[in-house]
Amino acid sequence: MAEICTHLDTVHHREGRAGVDGCPECMAMGSTWLHLRRCTQCGQVGCCDDSPNRHATAHYHQTDHPVIRSLEPGEDWFWCYKDEVTFLVPDA
Repeated sequence: MAEICTHLDTVHHREGRAGVDGCPECMAMGSTWLHLRRCTQCGQVGCCDDSPNRHATAHYHQTDHPVIRSLEPGEDWFWCYKDEVTFLVPDA
């Protein structure tokens, strides 16, 4: 496991939750979610691993986009799947 994220060059979407109503895939299938995450490479929103469908992690496995951001109010952390590290991005 890395001590720092080595994929910061893939972070293009740093925005928070504004305009996000929920996990689009869960809403489309009539399912529920607990917490939301945004892919920082393409901007896709998905649900967390504590949610029944784990759409954020599924997106990583489908696309290999390595970094997500928590969209929970009051949280500003990022997670890199490849380096298995949580981190903050200044001015995010």
